[in-house]
Amino acid sequence: MIGRYRVRTDLALENGEKFEKDHVEIAGVVIRRQEDREREIVTTVVKIESESGARAMGKPQGVYITLEAPNLAVPDEGIHREISRALAAQLTLLLPRKMDSVLVVGLGNRSITPDALGPCAVEHLHITRHMIREYGERALGDGKIPMISALVPGVMAQTGMETLEILQGVIRETEPDVVLAIDALAARNTRRLNCTIQITDTGISPGSGVGNHRCGLNQETLHVPVIGIGVPTVVDAGTIVHDAVSNLLEALEDAEMDEFLSELVSPALRGMFVTPKDIDETIARLSFTLSEGINMALKRESYSGSLSHI
Repeated sequence: MIGRYRVRTDLALENGEKFEKDHVEIAGVVIRRQEDREREIVTTVVKIESESGARAMGKPQGVYITLEAPNLAVPDEGIHREISRALAAQLTLLLPRKMDSVLVVGLGNRSITPDALGPCAVEHLHITRHMIREYGERALGDGKIPMISALVPGVMAQTGMETLEILQGVIRETEPDVVLAIDALAARNTRRLNCTIQITDTGISPGSGVGNHRCGLNQETLHVPVIGIGVPTVVDAGTIVHDAVSNLLEALEDAEMDEFLSELVSPALRGMFVTPKDIDETIARLSFTLSEGINMALKRESYSGSLSHI
């Protein structure tokens, strides 16, 4: 919060950091970290276990797994392969053990590059539902692979329909055991742009990070487990102003700082979001990394490095 101006973020990790900074322990919230120095990946698990914890964090109860990997910004196939493996290991912890059918949804507007992560990721998935229905499981070899289908529902301005309405119809017809929803997110901290992956079993609320709230996609609304997967591709312009001047204002009391920053963040900046200049290349790279991780997890390939006790 900058004065009366609320800084938006989709990352549960960032909501928890403001309490850690003030050395405040939140009842009903457990936060654990693990660092993989070899692959340079920091994994943080935020588990919200109570209603009071959910209110304090501003997030629904559930598990939020965050992978921070600065090397996501590096155009190196070997590095991205390792990050895909780490993603697959964490994603497997949230997937149902019995899983015959999976629906992957690529959320976002393909015409707006920072929002095109979901649609682009779906393009690289190993889609199997049509082959298994036509030829049986043997068509894909000896391994047990679920029926994987995918959908890019677009945005309301393109279809005139809520994404929830579209998915309810598709789920009623295809009956998946789990839905994976991929979406671009918003971050509070610029250093997390395009190098952080969040996975959660609470589903996803399209557009919430940029203040464009749509109907939530979760188990309550879709009646199947929904796992949200996202990468922050934009940051609120107000946070850049805050970060630029906050170090200069450390001598001020919190109330004075908030008042000053509230005046500094002009109305023109509110609702403005910033993305890196190389976002086209970044989205192409990130979408492939996410899709490879999802493919590995759904094929139950071998990988290591997960936090096994969520």
